[in-house]
Amino acid sequence: MKDMSDNGLLIVSEDLCQQLVGRKEAFDAVQDVFAAMARGDAYNFPVIREAIGYADALYGFKSGFDRAGQVLGVKSGGYWPGNTEKGLTNHQSTVFLFDPDTGRLSALVGGNYLTAVRTAASAAVSIAHLARRDSKVLGMVGAGHQSTFQLRAAAEHRDFEKVVAWNPHPEMLPRLEGVAHEVGLEFQAVTQEELGAQADVIITITSAFEPLLMKDWIKPGTHLACMGTDTKGKQEVDAMLVAHATVFTDEVAQSITIGETQHAVADGQLTKDQITPIGAVINGDHPGRGSDEEITLFDGTGVGLQDLAVASVAAKLADKAGLAGRATL
Repeated sequence: MKDMSDNGLLIVSEDLCQQLVGRKEAFDAVQDVFAAMARGDAYNFPVIREAIGYADALYGFKSGFDRAGQVLGVKSGGYWPGNTEKGLTNHQSTVFLFDPDTGRLSALVGGNYLTAVRTAASAAVSIAHLARRDSKVLGMVGAGHQSTFQLRAAAEHRDFEKVVAWNPHPEMLPRLEGVAHEVGLEFQAVTQEELGAQADVIITITSAFEPLLMKDWIKPGTHLACMGTDTKGKQEVDAMLVAHATVFTDEVAQSITIGETQHAVADGQLTKDQITPIGAVINGDHPGRGSDEEITLFDGTGVGLQDLAVASVAAKLADKAGLAGRATL
């Protein structure tokens, strides 16, 4: 992000990010950066993600450069599983933005809310470009913190009438039900098999290490957005389902190593050449869904450029409104 003023380092808090970056701003930023990636105008750098050997935490860095948007930076943070008991979000992160002309640190931006809203935005982008236009039932697998962001974002891109949901801990479903009713949708808690039988669009947002949905449960024409698998070994859906679907992703290299496609690729059911960047659909270089019977699947692994895109929007809006904190180094 280029320096927007000569008044020092911008500091954009979590509260300010929530105030300024809504679903539309996140959707537009994520869609634009996916398109830039597919054109070769934006690049993610190798991800570092490690267990630190303390508090069961995972910590790492995601970084990249969007030449088209002039955004350079890094997101630093990770996952602390014990945070819920402390009244904190398990995912903790901060985004550092730099001026690409000078390398000067331009902004520090809270990353917790933005991680949730950009993850929901990427699923929404996939729904907007790949789901059947007549989709009426939204299936939700998972009812954790990010599920409510996912539901709200998805509801804006198809005329859904109903939400069907399953979670391994059913006591968590009422919060999701409340959001469904808030956006005017009927809600039903179901089994995994029933979810597959009813849903036209399915979002999976869990931390599972085994398939929660099997190929034979999914009806023709379904679009799946698999958003939870971002680490080697994680898995939310059957590898046979992945291989049977027409597969799209945010970044192919990350998808086959830590994303949902890792298992189908590892056992030879899918090759990397059968996976299409969603940006190619956005740019009109790939037709996307080929028929109403086709099963489409988006592997949303979560790339650093998504974080940088929404953080840049937050910083620009905060600077324009005169709301950002400032510091000097």
